[in-house]
Amino acid sequence: MSDSNEVPTDPTLERRTRRRFSAVEKQRLLAEADALPRGEKGEWLRRNGLYAAQLTQWRQTLAESGTQGLEPKSGGRKPIDPRDREIAKLRREKERLAHRAQVAEELVELQKKLRDLVARAGNDESSQ
Repeated sequence: MSDSNEVPTDPTLERRTRRRFSAVEKQRLLAEADALPRGEKGEWLRRNGLYAAQLTQWRQTLAESGTQGLEPKSGGRKPIDPRDREIAKLRREKERLAHRAQVAEELVELQKKLRDLVARAGNDESSQ
């Protein structure tokens, strides 16, 4: 037995990270895939850890946007424009105030009905 206190790492437990390819790497891989003879593409894809759909998407992006489109994109949400944030805030406040106004109008109508009922009840008592 060894006297080492080290615990061997299990490669299956290592955290995998997403691979990112530069535009140059994507173009090189596309050229390699196109140069392959028929029937060898599957093996080449497995060897490089790629999928045919990736190549298709890269080709489509290259055709639409050129080399610039193949550059890796930054991840995460797009930052919200401060004006859009302010507009959303104002819309929420407007809806809240409209709701309060509706409730106030309904209360006024209810008070009018109550006043009429009380007045009618007072008239009925005085006429008897």
